[in-house]
Amino acid sequence: MPVIAPMPAARPARMSNQRDGTEDVVAAGTTVDHLTQTYRAHYRSLLGLAALLLDDTASCEDVVQEAFIRVHSARKRVRDPEKTLAYLRQTVVNLSRSALRRRILGLKLLSKPMPDMASAEEGAYDQLERDSLIKAMKGLQRRQREVLVLRYFADMTEAQVAETLGISLGSVKAYGSRGIAALRVAMEAPA
Repeated sequence: MPVIAPMPAARPARMSNQRDGTEDVVAAGTTVDHLTQTYRAHYRSLLGLAALLLDDTASCEDVVQEAFIRVHSARKRVRDPEKTLAYLRQTVVNLSRSALRRRILGLKLLSKPMPDMASAEEGAYDQLERDSLIKAMKGLQRRQREVLVLRYFADMTEAQVAETLGISLGSVKAYGSRGIAALRVAMEAPA
C-alpha cells in the first residue's frame, strides 16, 4: 500500500460574485480522502490493467503507484471526483506506454553481444590436437598425404583428386583408405 498521508478534506473555495454580492461555491478538486478510498477500491483493477499492458509484476506495481502519485499531485485539477478513476486509468495506460517505450529504446541501444569465444584451455587442446595431426600426416607416405589433404582439407571429390594427381579413381580410394588407417594408428599411439 502506498503511503498517502490523510489530510483534512479540502473545503470548496468561495468566490464573491461581484454582480450581486453573493458568494459562489467553486469545486476544489478531488480530496485526499476520496483518492484514498479510490485507491482501496480500485488498486487491484488498475494493477490488472497495467498487467495487460506490461509483462512483469514489479513494473505493473510501479506504474500504478506512480499513477496514484501523479493524480494525487494534480488532484486540484480533477474537478469532478467521480472522474478520479478515469484519470487514474488513463494515467496507468500512459505510464505503461512510456515504460514500454523506454524498454524498446534500451534494447535498441544495447550493444550486440560478443560471440562465444573458446576458453584458453580449449584453444590449447585444439592446438595440441592440430600439432599431433600434422605430425601424424608427416609420417604418411607422400601419395596418402596428398590424397587426404586434397580430399578432406581442400574438399575435393574423389574424381577431382584423381584428375589433379593423375592417378586412377581406384588408386585414390586405396591411398585414402590406407592413409586414414595409418592416421588412426598414429593418433591413438601414446606420444
